Amino acid sequence: MTQIDSAAIAETAARSRAHLRRTPVIRVDPADFGLPSSCRLDLKLEALQHSGSFKARGAFANLLANQPGRPIGPAGVVAASGGNHGAAVAYAAKRLGIKATIFVPTVSSPIKMRRIKEYGADLRVVGERYADALAASEAWMAQSGALPVHAYDQPETLLGQGGVALEFEQQVPDLDTLLVAVGGGGLIGGIAAWYAGRVKLIAVEPENAPSLHAALAAGRPVDVAVSGLAADSLGAKQVGALMFPLAQRYVAQSLVLPDSAIAAAQRALWDALRLVIEPGGATALAALLNGAYRPAAGEKVGVLVCGANAADLDFTRAAE
Repeated sequence: MTQIDSAAIAETAARSRAHLRRTPVIRVDPADFGLPSSCRLDLKLEALQHSGSFKARGAFANLLANQPGRPIGPAGVVAASGGNHGAAVAYAAKRLGIKATIFVPTVSSPIKMRRIKEYGADLRVVGERYADALAASEAWMAQSGALPVHAYDQPETLLGQGGVALEFEQQVPDLDTLLVAVGGGGLIGGIAAWYAGRVKLIAVEPENAPSLHAALAAGRPVDVAVSGLAADSLGAKQVGALMFPLAQRYVAQSLVLPDSAIAAAQRALWDALRLVIEPGGATALAALLNGAYRPAAGEKVGVLVCGANAADLDFTRAAE
C-alpha cells in the first residue's frame, strides 16, 4: 500500500508540477463578506486550476505515477465522475496523449459534460447518481483493461490533492484554520495528510450530501442519500476508505449546511470578487458566511475555493 504522508505528497507534487498551475491566494477584507474584521481571511483560488477545479492534481498524479502493476495500456484510462474529476482526467489524458473513457450520471451539469468531450474523452452518461456511473466504469475496466482513476478512494488521488495544502502552506505559512468542502473526501484526506494536525481542519458539506458527517458519527463510512444543489461535485454517497482514518485523526470539526447558504456564498463571491464559482466550490466559504463556523478574534482563516465549473455566462451579446 502506498504511504499517504507529507513526503509522498511532496514527491507527487514535484512530478506533476510542470502540468499544473500554482493557483493564487487572495487575502480579502472579511468585511467584504459581512464578517468581523478581527479575523484574517485568505482564499486559495483552486477554482483557477486547469479543467476548472483541484481535481487536475489527482488526475495528473495518477497518470504520471507509473507504478508497477498499474500500466496504462491501449485502452487508456477510465474514470467515473460527477463532472469535475472526469473533466480533469480528460484534460490530463489529452495533455499526455492517453485515451480516456469517462462515465458520468445524468445529474452532471451540461457544462461539465461538454468540457469532458472538448478535451477529447469518450463520454458515457449512465444512471442518475455517481454510484451508477462508478459501477458502469468498473464494468468497462473489466471488459477493456483500462486503468481506473478513482475520484477519491485511490492513493495517487489523495497524494495529488494533498499538493493543494503543500502549496497553500508555502503561500500562507501561518494559517490557524482551514475550511474545506467534502464530497468523497479525496481533497480533505490529502490535505489532512499534509498538515497532520498543524492547522485546525474544518470539513464542510451540504445537508443533502453529508457523507463525512455521517461517517464520523457512525465511526465508519456509511451510505447517505444524495441530492441538492452541489450533488454533481459533492455527491458521493459514501466517503472513501482511504481518507476516513485521516479524517478521524485530523478533522477538528464537521459542519453541514443548507443549499440556501451555499447559493448565498456563490453570490457573495460574485459580488465581492467577481468570481463565478460552482456550488461545491463555494461550500467551504458558506460555513463562514452563515455562521456555522465563527472565527475567534485574531484567527488566521484559510478557505479553499475549489471549483469553477458553473453555468456558462452569456458572451453572445454585442457590446452596446
